[in-house]
Amino acid sequence: MTLTTTIGGFPLWFFLVLALPVFLNFWAIGHAFYRNFPTYQEKMVWLCLSVFVPVLGGLIYLFVGRKRGTKES
Repeated sequence: MTLTTTIGGFPLWFFLVLALPVFLNFWAIGHAFYRNFPTYQEKMVWLCLSVFVPVLGGLIYLFVGRKRGTKES
């Protein structure tokens, strides 16, 4: 199977591009879940943002929220 393979008339790369925001969002949810934030409310805000505003929430978490969380000890 190559990237020029078609599925339902669409090339495979089209589906890979559509899947990127989904994977970004799953990563943001998992990352926020396993990190410590200054307050519990902030952690919930990041999780809710990623869940309820999927693509935009994941991007905002990637650029802003990722730096605010620390690894759990």
